[in-house]
Amino acid sequence: MSSGSESAISREEVAHLARLSRLALTEDELDQYAQQLDSILAHVAQVAEVAADDVPGTAHPAELANVLRPDVVVPGLTTDQALSGAPRVEQDRFAVPQILGEEQ
Repeated sequence: MSSGSESAISREEVAHLARLSRLALTEDELDQYAQQLDSILAHVAQVAEVAADDVPGTAHPAELANVLRPDVVVPGLTTDQALSGAPRVEQDRFAVPQILGEEQ
């Protein structure tokens, strides 16, 4: 629940949102969601208090760098090797059933 005595969202507001969302909530669920949403809103308010204009925005709290392996050229498969496991081959290509009409 929020740290202050006043809630940021009431049980009635949760019930209203549930009706707008066409959710059938029980009385216990209304109480539970009101507490959860109030807690979320209280935490958002705390973060808003801490955020300062002089602090640059970041996508991640830790500095990240891409770790890439060196780009090394290696020989690829020959046409015969690539097509060796194909069920059907036509003109040195994989033969697959046609799924679109010729007009496309």
